[in-house]
Amino acid sequence: MTEITPAPRRHLLPAPIRAMRPRQWVKNVLVLAAPVAAGLLFVPAVLINTAWAFVAFCLVSASIYLINDVRDVESDRQHPKKRFRPIAAGEVSPRTAIVWATVTVIASLALGWFVAPLLAVTLAVYWMLQVGYSVLWKNQPIIDLAMVAAGFLLRAVAGGVASGIPLSQWFLLVASFGSLFMVAGKRYSEMIELGPDAGTRASLARYTASYLRFVWALSCAAVIMSYSLWAFEQAPDVSGINWHAISIAPFTLALLRYAYTIDAGGAGEPEDVVLGDRVLQLLGLAWVIPVAVGVFS
Repeated sequence: MTEITPAPRRHLLPAPIRAMRPRQWVKNVLVLAAPVAAGLLFVPAVLINTAWAFVAFCLVSASIYLINDVRDVESDRQHPKKRFRPIAAGEVSPRTAIVWATVTVIASLALGWFVAPLLAVTLAVYWMLQVGYSVLWKNQPIIDLAMVAAGFLLRAVAGGVASGIPLSQWFLLVASFGSLFMVAGKRYSEMIELGPDAGTRASLARYTASYLRFVWALSCAAVIMSYSLWAFEQAPDVSGINWHAISIAPFTLALLRYAYTIDAGGAGEPEDVVLGDRVLQLLGLAWVIPVAVGVFS
């Protein structure tokens, strides 16, 4: 029987741009977290700085994705999905990818410095940690969870430092444990989907499914507790309604919905879950509305 070769996929974006994984830039909306929590997002100066912080993180994360894919080109070619990435597929040479990685990180740091020196420092720390993760720590259990979670946390911190917004202890706790929840859930889903011995991520062989489940379940509980304590501390509006407390219900349900996806092994790519799960999007909207009313009333 003659094997039928699938037709090559057509792409709207050129290969170097696709190698920067623009679909994953949705993670950078975390820079909105601090301005939204402080009720300052729509202050013109804060909104502009936050927008620039988003662009800067898209650039620096593009640099990391390029470096990571150059490092992992051989293992990516064994992965059922990652083998279609431009570098693994041979559409972009490693040399070209490194040139683009250099350009994007320089542009990111320059933009960060233009907005606020502390934003540039945050971007530089993010880049160094993620390069260290890619080169040294990617296959080290526990450390790999911490490094990737730090990337999510620094995105949330960046929105605050871009405009000089103080970050509360509750904000840092929610952001920290929320980051760990997503990363542990990602690893758990990868293990369920590929198995610990798939050969595409060496650190998976050192975890057990029960351990990763413990980490993401513990992190989820810590996020809900920290968020709830923060919400109950917020002052009610003029009518006496604490809208932040009302937001606890959809916030919890959204986390449980995401946990349901993790448990099914479908959260290997968090951005795909956020962009593709309509129920999760509706719960997110149901959470945003009372938070917005509470913040801006």
